[in-house]
Amino acid sequence: MTEIERPLRADARRNRERIMAAAGELFARHGREAQMEDIAARAGLGMGTLYRHFPNKQALLIAMVGERFHGMADLARAAEQITDPGDAFEAMLRGYLEAADGDAAFQLALMGSDDLEWERIGRQKAEFAAAVTRVIDRAVASGQVRADLTLADFTVVASGVISTMYFKPGGHRDWRRHLQLVLDGIRGPGGRAATLE
Repeated sequence: MTEIERPLRADARRNRERIMAAAGELFARHGREAQMEDIAARAGLGMGTLYRHFPNKQALLIAMVGERFHGMADLARAAEQITDPGDAFEAMLRGYLEAADGDAAFQLALMGSDDLEWERIGRQKAEFAAAVTRVIDRAVASGQVRADLTLADFTVVASGVISTMYFKPGGHRDWRRHLQLVLDGIRGPGGRAATLE
């Protein structure tokens, strides 16, 4: 590597970080309606620089979701360190949902958007799924959640609560109430009542 290449690589990395930060803000606010031109302007970069990093909005959204899933895997691994298996499960589910709160694009992705190329973020999803499965298995073994609870159920439960978060049925319902009802419904014989924070 030459001395000239080093600053170029550093500049490229900084530009990508600026794009991701701007896109995160605009996708969170406008969902899929966020425009590439607005993202470039918010990042303080030209369209050419934006398209060198991300050839289209889909590629940018996939990168954003992949980064979020990496963070979700970290969250699930942190939940594994919680001593009480029921508390670990609740902390993981609550943290997953809180990460989506206020981010319309991520909410749509988590509800299973058909046009998102999930295979491009397969590694991040697999890391998350493995950690979630370990937390669920420990909670099941302790009797604090239903004996038949699985990773697939976690996905269904989370998607349901996120739909309340996104669509706000009735215009005032809070997703935390939905979460409390869900946690009460999946508690096992050894579990404690969910608390609303």
